[in-house]
Amino acid sequence: MNIFEDKLSNGVRVVSERLKDYRSVSISLWVKAGSVDEGEGEGGISHFIEHMIFKGTKNRTASEIASQMDALGGNLNAFTSKECTCFYAKVLDEHLPLAADMISDMALNSRLSDDDIEREKGVVVEEINMAADSPEDIAHESIVSLMFEDDPLQKPILGTTQSVMSMTRDDMINYMAKRYVAGNMVIACAGNFERESLIEVLEKSFKDVSIADAAQDRNYGNMRQNRAIRSIHKDIEQVHICFGLPGFPMDTKGQYPLVALSNILGGTMSSRLFQRIREEEGLAYSVYSFPTSYCTAGYFGLYAGTGDKQAEMVIDIMMEELYRLKKDGLTDAELRRSKEQLKGSYILGLESTSSHASAIGKSALLRGKVSSEHEVLERVQSITMDDINGIIPKVLDFSRLCTVFVGKDCERLVGKMDEYR
Repeated sequence: MNIFEDKLSNGVRVVSERLKDYRSVSISLWVKAGSVDEGEGEGGISHFIEHMIFKGTKNRTASEIASQMDALGGNLNAFTSKECTCFYAKVLDEHLPLAADMISDMALNSRLSDDDIEREKGVVVEEINMAADSPEDIAHESIVSLMFEDDPLQKPILGTTQSVMSMTRDDMINYMAKRYVAGNMVIACAGNFERESLIEVLEKSFKDVSIADAAQDRNYGNMRQNRAIRSIHKDIEQVHICFGLPGFPMDTKGQYPLVALSNILGGTMSSRLFQRIREEEGLAYSVYSFPTSYCTAGYFGLYAGTGDKQAEMVIDIMMEELYRLKKDGLTDAELRRSKEQLKGSYILGLESTSSHASAIGKSALLRGKVSSEHEVLERVQSITMDDINGIIPKVLDFSRLCTVFVGKDCERLVGKMDEYR
């Protein structure tokens, strides 16, 4: 296994994977700064900081950041999730020192000028408005906020228009001082490099990271224990249906069996829901199931977007398939097929240096350890029918079923769910 784990002199963890047959290198900085970490009045600050870091540093203007990366033929980007923020770059192996310097400069020396902040508020508000125009996004965001109603996981990553417009430079500086510290960071690198040279480069680039332990105030993952339904009126032609059921946190025994179960129910084109609802009945274009795992909690989601007149039929089929799954489980052939699909998609998903860096970086930050490709494939292969049958009672607990409807006339569908108590 060519995965290495090191620690810089200031305490920043480094995970790296040498892939000597590639000409590229991907480097990413992972920070424990997501929407779950935001306090009162800080909604969306993790994401806003991610935007601001591209607006210039003490050493580079925003234009210079873009032009320097373009000159290398590489790419530089970032994203924010509920549990972390990630900044990443992909370049030719010879340009690794410059990519590392750019990411560290952006994360540690951002100007955060008042003028830039005021301008960017408009951009982020437009991003919030854009998400509000997507009924599928609304359904997904709403199912999380319904299932984790009194928990930090329900906080929207983008924040709200009100929270964004009230943000100040001091708010960002104080948040970064608390979160952008050595104990909260992981640097991940994958591609063609020498381990000793990499550490030398990173020691130089990230020497100014504040030496502090990880913040210990992460307390989240309390899921609702009862049924709940939310109907959201939106003047659109389709009805968007989202179910939420209990799932499993990262790195727990039930996580992999649930992924295999989801694969058969609605995770692929050959799945039960896709075949029945789309192929046989022609009732929906988009229908799928999805397991989501956070550090301390997880849920199992189902989604379908369908015409208003077909909504009740789609709900019936979705619930029929859930009841059938609870009563009869999977067949041996389905489990074998699911495991082969999972292994294939996992391996095919690792055909770039960026996917390798993402996998090891996220795992090191959120799980505290890194699994090799062999270990992941072994976990998939070792899933048994007993494992599947063992998780079904917990996952398919309809006394905890949460439902979201987004559409024009959804009130009648709320009553429809009473049939499935």
